[in-house]
Amino acid sequence: MKMWLAVLLVLGVSACATRPPIAPGQSAVQVRSEHGAPTRIIVLPGGGELWQYATQPFGTTFVQVKFDATGQVVETWDGLAADRLARIRPGMTVVQVIDQLGPQRSVEHFSLSGETVYDWNISNIGNPGTATYFNVHFRDEVVLRTSTTYEYPRDGRFFGGFGIGGGSGSGVGIGINIGIGTR
Repeated sequence: MKMWLAVLLVLGVSACATRPPIAPGQSAVQVRSEHGAPTRIIVLPGGGELWQYATQPFGTTFVQVKFDATGQVVETWDGLAADRLARIRPGMTVVQVIDQLGPQRSVEHFSLSGETVYDWNISNIGNPGTATYFNVHFRDEVVLRTSTTYEYPRDGRFFGGFGIGGGSGSGVGIGINIGIGTR
């Protein structure tokens, strides 16, 4: 049974890895046939469209594809790439943030601080097995600051196999916050 599960996992990962990248000059028909229907389509002023492919709550990408008025790809980018996350600034609205990062993974309100925190799964290539979240803290629906949280595996083993952990399988999570501004 475990062998079949491993085979299915490898096949699923390899299928994702073999999907061709979206490149400038491709047609909307070609992109749709290779990548499926987008999560959302935004009609751009002056013609053209912006197709958005969201993968939350489990994925770590938000692919955006800009088409010109003739239906050809002009540009493509990942809204959850580090350079795009750095564009989130204090004073932005919830709508502006979601337009850039896509639908969030979760939302939590903290009544004592008056903050509502939206989070997104993001890639953590250098530390596999560690869930990484980009958090945007809002107060009155305006960005207050951002932070990043790391969630270590539940077995409590970290830092090269040493750490806090017990035989019960419970572990310790560690959060690291990095703010970019205050309000």
